[in-house]
Amino acid sequence: MGAPRLSRTPLPGIGVRYDLATREQDRVSVVAHRDGSRILSAYRRDDPDACALSLRLSSGETAALIDALMPTHHSPNLLSTTDLGLVAERIELSATSYWNGRLLGETRMRTETGVSIVAVLRRAEAVPSPTPGFRLAGGDTLIVIGTREGVDAAASILGRE
Repeated sequence: MGAPRLSRTPLPGIGVRYDLATREQDRVSVVAHRDGSRILSAYRRDDPDACALSLRLSSGETAALIDALMPTHHSPNLLSTTDLGLVAERIELSATSYWNGRLLGETRMRTETGVSIVAVLRRAEAVPSPTPGFRLAGGDTLIVIGTREGVDAAASILGRE
């Protein structure tokens, strides 16, 4: 078995194409477009020029796939919360949520569920340790940590419309 090989080819006016040949000689390519979208393609083993699968991914879908392939919670430098009976999750606040435009403290999240909201992700910025006076907005992603039951209860509360 050979080692995996990755090559990079600039595509003027489009972006960059990355080609990966795995140890088992499977071939995958990613065309990274300048607008943030990606096209992920996998090729047949018996005919390396024949595409067996092609997926167009938005920048958000690409980020979700990257998180699945290399989740930050598996970093050896981070605290493993599952060993302590805790979980950390992202909960997205919908635009139609009851909490859209309301203060974080009004949720009474820690009192009602025992979870802590450790950060809020809004567009391209992160707000660490938001205070009770932080105003929530639809599209915010809240990073919560607590017991499995507490996080499920928090998701239920935050999902209220």
